Amino acid sequence: MSVKVLREYERAVVFRFGRLRPLLGPGPHLLLPLVNQLVRVDLRIVTLTIPPQEIITRDNVPARVNAVVLFQVLDPEKSVMAVENFAVATSQIAQTSLRSVLGRVELDTLLAHRSDLNEDLRATIDIQAVPWGVSVKVVEIKDVEIPESMQRAMAREAEAERERRAKIINAHGELQASEELRQAADTLSRSPASLQLRYLQTLLELGADQNSTVVFPLPMDIIGPFMQKFTGAPVAPPPENRSP
Repeated sequence: MSVKVLREYERAVVFRFGRLRPLLGPGPHLLLPLVNQLVRVDLRIVTLTIPPQEIITRDNVPARVNAVVLFQVLDPEKSVMAVENFAVATSQIAQTSLRSVLGRVELDTLLAHRSDLNEDLRATIDIQAVPWGVSVKVVEIKDVEIPESMQRAMAREAEAERERRAKIINAHGELQASEELRQAADTLSRSPASLQLRYLQTLLELGADQNSTVVFPLPMDIIGPFMQKFTGAPVAPPPENRSP
């Protein structure tokens, strides 16, 4: 007699003279040598690293992609009876599904929508692994490598896009500023006193900066009589606002 002890996370598929016996749970078990054969199955989640795969995206861009797959055995009997080695089979199916799913999308989708692609990969692999008693929990794309020439092209495209947005923002700013200036001019034109106050405020700002030159604008109707007195030349009257 031989004693086999199974841990809490293990199950044992037993064959007696080649025939399948009921599944054994955790704890000690007595087995007859040469009569009973025991196959241990680990029920913990297994981490499987998919080696880098060469793919060509939908827009004909070559890339190298690797991923990680987390799967767990839910039915120990199927994992032994339905497939020779469920870990190797899951790895091969994961590699094939990775090339197939990512080959149907464009490079921008591959770089920007990984969460959706991860879910598609998980569902694709899980459908094929369910008959083996295996459940795929998570599939994550770890890294995407693209050619250096493509990286430079993407950098130039991103720089051009940033410049385009900067020019658009600048143009919108100029438009808004001109609109505000037009409204301010309309307001000042309706109130001459406001214009004089604006002149005085400008002088105050110039004096605060300690400038050596001060420009003080005066309306022509004020300095006109003085210019006529000293030069003797008549000064043209300011234009009158006439309604069309």
